[in-house]
Amino acid sequence: MKEIKQKKNTAKKRVRICSQTPDRITKKEALTILKSADILDLGLRADNIRKQLHPEGIVSFVVDRNINYTNVCINKCTFCAFWRDEADPDAYVLDRDTLFEKIEETLDLGGTQILIQGGLHPHLDIDWYVGLLQSIKERFKINIHGFSPPEICYIADSTGLTIRETLQILREAGLDSVPGGGAEILSDRVREILSPRKIQSSRWIDVMETAHRLGMRTTATMMFGSIEQPEDIITHLDAIRELQDRTGGFTAFIPWSFQAGNTELATKSKAQRAKGENVQSSKFKVQSSATAVEYLKVLALSRIYLDNINNIQASWVTQGLKLAQVALRFGANDFGSTMIEENVVASTGVSFKTSKREIINAIRAAGFIPAQRDTCYNILKKYEEGI
Repeated sequence: MKEIKQKKNTAKKRVRICSQTPDRITKKEALTILKSADILDLGLRADNIRKQLHPEGIVSFVVDRNINYTNVCINKCTFCAFWRDEADPDAYVLDRDTLFEKIEETLDLGGTQILIQGGLHPHLDIDWYVGLLQSIKERFKINIHGFSPPEICYIADSTGLTIRETLQILREAGLDSVPGGGAEILSDRVREILSPRKIQSSRWIDVMETAHRLGMRTTATMMFGSIEQPEDIITHLDAIRELQDRTGGFTAFIPWSFQAGNTELATKSKAQRAKGENVQSSKFKVQSSATAVEYLKVLALSRIYLDNINNIQASWVTQGLKLAQVALRFGANDFGSTMIEENVVASTGVSFKTSKREIINAIRAAGFIPAQRDTCYNILKKYEEGI
């Protein structure tokens, strides 16, 4: 195994994992690793990097709630089972009283953050979003981690504002940080199939870069295991790494696997197989969600490739607690959120539920020290013994 060394470069932590490169692995090397690396060797490399970046053996988590303010969405992505048309009987826009009740419950459970996202509703304008943020901040002391890049772009486009102007208005109203949703795979070839109405890769990057320039912190995500090729995964990772080089604004990277369930993408793929069509030659060639091994390989490669992002998050929400525990030995140092509420993944038919106590016990059983954190990964409390 090639030598792994840690070095500092302009106050950023980076790791050498290939002797022939002075700083970092290349896209070509990453593709070779993804296609052919031994899973255990890959995991060991990623775990060594995790140890270098986080030698204290702490695995963090945040107590928060994922609040979806509406399920009405004009994007109608093929991989999503959550969206509804405005006329559908189960379409909704969350009323303020219900929203406030959810936040109060979150605070009562020790929460420090709400993740607030929703569909692109044709009749919600920027005044609605500003009013939403202001009403929350007037009542509660809680971090608002909200509105993914597609939402930001939709608000900007519908009002004729720039991305910068939109973010400034939302920030002044109470928006604290921006989640990495809507990235899926940052390859427009893939996006044209998965979500042809959604913003292109360059706009997702633009929103995040603008937020970083304004001093806001964001996360980066990746949904894989649908129709993408290995090359698309590397393209995605490289786009994230390049932006982080420019701004340093990403607090964490969160990869998770596509959950086929009852999504349109899965339905089309099944229909083609039922007709005896060659699914491999079709653009809807998803067979099933990524396997556990595939998830761990992508997670480990993410830790290796993203040498300028300190935190890699395990996704128990899509993978389950057991695999998330294994992920802690494949480069992950964060267990994500307690997810007091989660609706989007659950709408596909996949629903892993857990509690703060179960997360603490799972982290401890995996050989680490559990610690509750805030949005910016500041440790609030360690649970070295008991809860």
